[in-house]
Amino acid sequence: MPAIYLIRHGKASPEAEDYDELSPTGYEQARLLGAELRRRGPRVGRVVTGALRRQRQTAAAALAEAGLDLEPVGDERWNEYDHLGLLGAHPGATGSLQERLDASLSSWIEAGGSGPGTWEGFRSGVRQALDDLVAGLGRGETALVFTSAGVIATVCSTLLGTAPAGFLALNRVVVNGSVSKLLHGRGGTRLLSFNDHAHLEQGGPALMTYR
Repeated sequence: MPAIYLIRHGKASPEAEDYDELSPTGYEQARLLGAELRRRGPRVGRVVTGALRRQRQTAAAALAEAGLDLEPVGDERWNEYDHLGLLGAHPGATGSLQERLDASLSSWIEAGGSGPGTWEGFRSGVRQALDDLVAGLGRGETALVFTSAGVIATVCSTLLGTAPAGFLALNRVVVNGSVSKLLHGRGGTRLLSFNDHAHLEQGGPALMTYR
């Protein structure tokens, strides 16, 4: 049956002027990810990335290491939510960066509404992107999707049928360079594994990053 690997981009550059750029740690995570893909040897039928630079850079580095000569297809529906915009829209939030982001995400979800810029618009776009991807996969094919933590948490929490608190909990722990695996069969699309990052452990704690 078709499989989908949801892959989080490598560590970006939160301390730099341009966040949306892979850091040296991010490139090492992408390299180890590519080596893991080569080891697993899935029959890759399609590669998709969001439009963000960190997602595309991770895809290029990982595919090169894996020896996969495939051209990724860009799809903005796999982009991350605007975390800087959300933080800026809720300046009263206090605590650590993660606590402030959780508070901003909670407010965003509670605000309701539909369409661009809303939580429901984001979630619907992600789910439609997944449905469109699955529809184009042949039997036994695997799709690689290079995306971000919020997208992965949205897909997984939706498939698990969790409340918004479940999305927030998953979103907090998605490791850079990790793989979450979905399978699609007669019963629909199911979550098989979440946030697999064993391939990064050989690099030690320095490769266990979340930004």
